[in-house]
Amino acid sequence: MPASRSQPRKIGSYIVLAKLGEGAASILYAVQHPKTKQVSALKFVEKTDDKSQRFLDQVEQEYAIGSKLNHSTIRKIKKIVKHRKMLKVTGVSMIMELVDATTLDQQLPKNHAKAVEIFIQVATGLAHIHKRGFVHADIKPNNILIDENDKVKIIDLGQACAIGTVKKRIQGTPGYMAPEQAHRNKITHKTDIYNLGAMMYWTLVGEVIPTSMPPKGSNDSLVNSAVSAGKLELPPPPHERNPRIHPLLSKQILDCVQPNPEQRPESMDIVVNRLELIRDVIQEQT
Repeated sequence: MPASRSQPRKIGSYIVLAKLGEGAASILYAVQHPKTKQVSALKFVEKTDDKSQRFLDQVEQEYAIGSKLNHSTIRKIKKIVKHRKMLKVTGVSMIMELVDATTLDQQLPKNHAKAVEIFIQVATGLAHIHKRGFVHADIKPNNILIDENDKVKIIDLGQACAIGTVKKRIQGTPGYMAPEQAHRNKITHKTDIYNLGAMMYWTLVGEVIPTSMPPKGSNDSLVNSAVSAGKLELPPPPHERNPRIHPLLSKQILDCVQPNPEQRPESMDIVVNRLELIRDVIQEQT
């Protein structure tokens, strides 16, 4: 059990092979099971004080949702282990599929046809999540892994929730966060559609979409009514920022990032179908 950020030799019964990364409240390791010799990824969160309990709760929520998913584009979550000392929980480990890949922000697609293929895979994975009754709620380039064969793995279900959840605090990533996330409205499948659109925008344009956040001390209901009325401005069309972007792809991205959820595509399956048609058009023109 690690008492600090230094690399431990073991976590529970798992042998630590390497440290893979570090988040605000978690550390990711490559580990090996001593009996099966199977190598996995392990996310470890330590309870340091009462305030850190919410991070342990978040890992348990991530496991509860991730264990219900089964799709090739989503990193598999295998099990959760609670570490105890004197009957008190001191930390939580989540065992996950180890993926040899690079995040999208570090490995941009070589052309727009490959980009659309990646977008289709992400959208297909999100459609699966929606069919199981959940929303990822944090789709962004560094939550998308791409392997050497351009196969996608969606990772980090730390902000995932049931469709229709109203969160107590603002959660999301500025530049990719949907207006309903910024203003603590219901999180739905259309939230993921916005997040995906913002991710596509960044991938092709190289810019994030400014997220409308309520000013401090403002009346949230007034801001929410502006969002529902569709008064928030759209970003510049992608093809105006990058003329090489196909106009159909540009329109699809703008459709996804409509401030009003009702004006976005009706489902992620529709987004998948449209992206597949756009892919075929791009391939015919190249």
